[in-house]
Amino acid sequence: MPRVGLTPEQVVDHALALIDEQGPDALTLAAVAARAGVATPSLYKHVRGGLTELRRLIAVRVTEELAARLADAAVGRSGDAAVAAVLRAYHAYATEHPHRYNALPQAPQPDDDLNQAAARLVGVIVAVLREYGLDGSEAIHAARTVRSLAHGFASLRIAGAFQLAEDLTTTHDRLIATLTSGLHTWPKP
Repeated sequence: MPRVGLTPEQVVDHALALIDEQGPDALTLAAVAARAGVATPSLYKHVRGGLTELRRLIAVRVTEELAARLADAAVGRSGDAAVAAVLRAYHAYATEHPHRYNALPQAPQPDDDLNQAAARLVGVIVAVLREYGLDGSEAIHAARTVRSLAHGFASLRIAGAFQLAEDLTTTHDRLIATLTSGLHTWPKP
């Protein structure tokens, strides 16, 4: 029987706290069990597939968190303001939770829950692109461009790649301005 008061969601909470503190490589069932105050074999009552299942649940949670952050940022905005808000929210999430962000799979997985969460994430991006008249294949190309820009800038910043003294916020603002300018001249379907 699962321990009263401990749920799979709480196991993920403990795992994410561990990742946030020590990075994705610190994730072990023993470390999560210690944080949860249970014996390692007890975790299998809550996360039946062990570490593989726990990683999947973490990926779903992080993808859902990021999708929610982007959706919240886009509410009440359209066009350039919506794209800028989404990109800033993406960057903020990634830099606030760098280890959690690095635990996020960037490629499709053979998993319905994760693919649904990823579809919500991409759906937010596609929705903000509608203001530019983008639809069908062109909306997908533009969404890939937005995601590439967001992931690339965040990943480089997390990795410490930007060592020059110039302000990163200014760089990010100019990157956003370049993208939104390009979206206005994007080929229409």
